[in-house]
Amino acid sequence: MIEIMDTTLRDGEQTSGVSFSAHEKLGIARVLLNDVGVNRVEIASARVSDGEFEAVRRVAAWAAHSGNLEKLEVLGFVDGTVSLDWIEAAGCRVVNLLCKGSYKHVTEQLRKTPEQHAEDIRAVVLEAERRKIDANIYLEDWSNGIKDSPDYVFRMIDALRGLPIRRLMLPDTLGVLNPGNTYQYCKLMVDRYPDLRFDFHAHNDYDLAVANVYSAIRAGIRGVHTTVNGLGERAGNAPLSSVLAVIKDQLGERTSLREEKINKASRLVETYSGVHIPPNKPIIGEHVFTQCAGVHADGDSKNNLYCNDLLPERFGRVREYALGKTSGKANIRKNLEALGIDMDEASMRKVTERIIELGDKKEVVTPEDLPYIISDVLHHDNARENQKIRLLNYSLSLAQGLRPVAALKIEIHGEAYEESASGDGQYDAFVRALRRIYSRLNRPFPMLTNYSVSIPPGGRTDAFVQTVISWNYAGVDFKTRGLDADQTEAAIQATLKMLNKIED
Repeated sequence: MIEIMDTTLRDGEQTSGVSFSAHEKLGIARVLLNDVGVNRVEIASARVSDGEFEAVRRVAAWAAHSGNLEKLEVLGFVDGTVSLDWIEAAGCRVVNLLCKGSYKHVTEQLRKTPEQHAEDIRAVVLEAERRKIDANIYLEDWSNGIKDSPDYVFRMIDALRGLPIRRLMLPDTLGVLNPGNTYQYCKLMVDRYPDLRFDFHAHNDYDLAVANVYSAIRAGIRGVHTTVNGLGERAGNAPLSSVLAVIKDQLGERTSLREEKINKASRLVETYSGVHIPPNKPIIGEHVFTQCAGVHADGDSKNNLYCNDLLPERFGRVREYALGKTSGKANIRKNLEALGIDMDEASMRKVTERIIELGDKKEVVTPEDLPYIISDVLHHDNARENQKIRLLNYSLSLAQGLRPVAALKIEIHGEAYEESASGDGQYDAFVRALRRIYSRLNRPFPMLTNYSVSIPPGGRTDAFVQTVISWNYAGVDFKTRGLDADQTEAAIQATLKMLNKIED
């Protein structure tokens, strides 16, 4: 069993611009411990601020009531009793003591000898024991220490190993390790000290945090640190979601985590932190369970040929099938099945052609757009080659302080006509120019009786607009509709359909 300590509320909060309020810390801690099932959470650094103290106090009060108090940890410092006083007053019972894991740090930052630092640590650990506060040790800059001054690392551990310390935590503080030397250094620690419990704490400066966690576990480390969505200083820490999947699928190890709750935790932290999840981020990104190519959707219908072990249902999600210019009938059929719509092959072909056409104009056609597209195609199946009236070109202009102007060129029964006009809006200008052409030809022009616009749910600014226009021509009322990402273009489509309709 691999133990997970999540430090979103401490190390993750060191992300530039991120600061969690007291109720946000409590909400995240509850989701991580109760829903996701992480083993421990590091919730703060001691001595930061009065607000941080109040937040820790509130989380600790909840944890004490719910039986989770021993799972809360607070970063403390080798400062005599100052950090311990802060942690004890806040109601917590575990300190993660920040010590120096490299010779350079102890001599240049603290300006002390290793022996002096070890004695200072000893005093804090023994005082914590007296107060019934459990102590873990962070060997800060351990990755550089084990690389450049391994003798110092071993001397420090030898000096501390007889103390009441629950875990020795090995941080790659500056994110300098790679999978090869992570395995080498972690195995060195495990083999030399088989009786001690080690955690590994990765940073992602080279985008290797998850790979380094993989190597650390292979080397025998049984505890790893994560943050939700990979939050953390600089490039961040190892993301909880990816670490969970790698531990299970790539290493065949068990954890106490509930996979189906990972997405819930990620969305909560995204909301509270204000740091958006990249759409292609493994496990939790918006698009990672979306098939775009039609051949992939077709393969999914044939014994899941394009699926791996990362099934979306594991993580509380569902597979989606994108609609656009790379879509095939399989993508569209998958979306229709989700909507409960059944179509024959001829209609499917028409809808597919329309989606590909629209995809050339717009990056993504969403499932919410699909009913509008179907309605547009099936209600107004005017093959272009049979149209008697074609819009050859048009131009619309809009300038502050001036009336909108439209210029258009239209073909009627093989003859081209041009006209321009101004109006109260771009579409009004277009219709006025069109009326001028019909007036010159002594052709009647229908009366517009109603004009309505609708978009799919969600309020996206790039959503398809369906424009439905009601007309009266020779005493007959009828409607035409247009569909496009641009409202004016949708109205122009509806108008062109109306002109061809009255020709018939």
